[in-house]
Amino acid sequence: MEPLTEAPQEVRAGADRRGRLGDGRGPLARLLLPGGEEPDPRFTLANERTFLAWMRTALAFLAGGIALAALPLSDMPPEVRRAVAVVLLCAGVLIAVGATVRWVRVERAMRHARPLPVPLIVPVLAGASAVACGGLLAYLWLG
Repeated sequence: MEPLTEAPQEVRAGADRRGRLGDGRGPLARLLLPGGEEPDPRFTLANERTFLAWMRTALAFLAGGIALAALPLSDMPPEVRRAVAVVLLCAGVLIAVGATVRWVRVERAMRHARPLPVPLIVPVLAGASAVACGGLLAYLWLG
């Protein structure tokens, strides 16, 4: 084998063999989090823990919706059960998507020393919980 006489293009441009630039971040990180200064790792890790907490909440909503749709409940009409299950499933999906968007927005705000954005998934969670609980309470009260 002949030794390489010239470095590959990406290495010559300041990137390592995995496409990472001098800051050590990969292409996806540069795409999602362009520019700014690297924040304190404690804040980034706290942001990740918050993201994971939102994902646990989303999974709980999804599990509740699936359980409600799959388990036969003789006391509840199928239409009510299906409607509440759909609300729970949609809420789970919205919370998961909202958690991802929030994680990116907070990370970008920290990188650019801007104020943290308002958590928009809180009203979604509150609204979905209220609708699901309201539906169940109405059924129990009227049924």
